[in-house]
Amino acid sequence: MHIEASLIDPLTARLVPRPLVSGSPGVRATTSLRIGLLVPQSGPMGILGPSAVEAALLAAHEYNLVGGVQGRQVELVLVDSGRRPASVATEVLALAAEGAVDALVGFHTSDVHQQVLRALADPALPRRIDYVFTPPHEGGRLRSGEHRLGPGPARQLGAALPWVIRRHRTRRWALVGTDYVWPQAVHRVARPLLHRAGVDVVLDLLVPVGQVPQHCARIADLLRQSRADAVLLSVVGSDLAAVNLALRREGLHRRLVRLSFALEENALMACDGDDTGLLYAAMPSFTTLTDDRSLARVESHRALFGPHAPVLDTYSHSLYEGIRSVCDGLAAPVPAPAPVHLARAQGLQFEVVHTCR
Repeated sequence: MHIEASLIDPLTARLVPRPLVSGSPGVRATTSLRIGLLVPQSGPMGILGPSAVEAALLAAHEYNLVGGVQGRQVELVLVDSGRRPASVATEVLALAAEGAVDALVGFHTSDVHQQVLRALADPALPRRIDYVFTPPHEGGRLRSGEHRLGPGPARQLGAALPWVIRRHRTRRWALVGTDYVWPQAVHRVARPLLHRAGVDVVLDLLVPVGQVPQHCARIADLLRQSRADAVLLSVVGSDLAAVNLALRREGLHRRLVRLSFALEENALMACDGDDTGLLYAAMPSFTTLTDDRSLARVESHRALFGPHAPVLDTYSHSLYEGIRSVCDGLAAPVPAPAPVHLARAQGLQFEVVHTCR
């Protein structure tokens, strides 16, 4: 059996196509620590892929420079997690069944997340494969072998919504997302929070998966008809950029406060930035954070990949931490949850305006 995958060489930052062959001695080097890297290379989150791959390469490179992990060089096996959930889960199951990966680290939409977890629960697998899921997540109980680094909906909402409501005195909120697990969870948590804040929910819309660009004009029309003064956008990647561009075309961007729990630097650039002071993102990390750890990581990234490399966005920062958590040993104490930062778009960058620890 041949499993087509991409083996990433962390020392040269090249993607090297290579088949992983079942049961062939010497194909899977016993001296390497092989991490399956589940990162979108296609679909709405595909625009985040280049930043994420380089962040993972940076983490692996730093370990390999000092001799690897207990003498084992770190290798990354790339899996495109931007595809349909069943396709991703099938590839992950095959890699796990062949013993081709020691652990998994990555991010993707929550429908893929759920399908991958079900695949890893297959009792026929020879051993348990740990999976570190690094982005903001849909909440719910942890499954065996699952590790989450990002915040759940309650934490993101609790940090951001009250501040935005007070700052802009919003009273009519719309909820707009894609119809799958994570946006459903966000809307489910948001409705009672908004109600307790004395805010009316005037629109609750979930657009079918894969159809966001086709629905952008309808979204703008419904927001106008609802007379909303703020909108919570539970949309990701290029779909999120498409919605923001549609609101700009319709002139709604200068009167609608927009809050997202998935907006990062790549999606902000994809919608040509924003100068209204009304576009907010609540995420664990932004490139404008100036703590010593973030600055050191940005400098290391620039030194390895050059000044024109893809930006280290919030997803890539968390992916870097995910690789390190595997290399440092998942049995180590779970770190305290990272703070959620609320940031306002300033052109093509973000300015952090509030931090909830």
